[in-house]
Amino acid sequence: MMKKTSILSFLGFCFVCTCFCLVRAEEPGYTDTPFLPDSQWRVHDQARPQPQKVKPGTGDIGMTAPSDAVVLFDGKTLEKWMRGDGTPAGDGILADGSFDIVKTGQLRTKEEFGDCQLHVEWMSPPEEAVKNDRMNWGNSGVFMMGEFEMQIIESHDSYIYADGNAGAVYGQYPPLVNPARKPGEWQSFDIYFTAPKFDGEKLVIPAYVTIVYNGVMVQNHQPILGTAVHRVLPGAYPVKTTGPLMLQEHHSAVKFRNIWIRPL
Repeated sequence: MMKKTSILSFLGFCFVCTCFCLVRAEEPGYTDTPFLPDSQWRVHDQARPQPQKVKPGTGDIGMTAPSDAVVLFDGKTLEKWMRGDGTPAGDGILADGSFDIVKTGQLRTKEEFGDCQLHVEWMSPPEEAVKNDRMNWGNSGVFMMGEFEMQIIESHDSYIYADGNAGAVYGQYPPLVNPARKPGEWQSFDIYFTAPKFDGEKLVIPAYVTIVYNGVMVQNHQPILGTAVHRVLPGAYPVKTTGPLMLQEHHSAVKFRNIWIRPL
């Protein structure tokens, strides 16, 4: 009897372990990517803890631009933008005063910026058709200087690896918490960015970023490790102190509105 009980216990243990491994295998992320510098975590580490969800307050949506800001999009024209290939942005503005990044294509500003305060409002699509594709649902990004990605992706009803959720410095730092609103609701980023400093071609001070997401701080003066790449270590810094603001098109109909920037 004892022998039979032991065998059953062992089989039960094996079943639990198998189930755990299958669940873990289905979790987003990787186990074979390089470790980030001075970190216990790999790039897009499957085991890196997900940020705690918090319910955001109100007051961040519809924030009007101060008098010294450059209004990049006011719901009427895309004249301050061009496509990623340099061609005109065209007319992708919707009736509600927003634009759909799939319709416009990837965009970058005609003007370049360094140190700045940026406000941008965005919405991940609620369509049922994309809900089974967590890697693309609501996937976009705000690229400071065209190089450093502040991640946009659906993070209320879905999630990916921790350093790829909305509010992450992509591939580097997960958001401190997850204040995402539901898909189909407007969300906001207020980004405070300090450009890198060089002595000739030598990087002496990295770029730093603070992100307030839906009124909640999710990045607190983080040093940016390098340019945004997928599955590998951040790329080397290009030798420049300004660059265009870029909005990524990544196979999802993310909408944008009310974009303004204050050069500092």
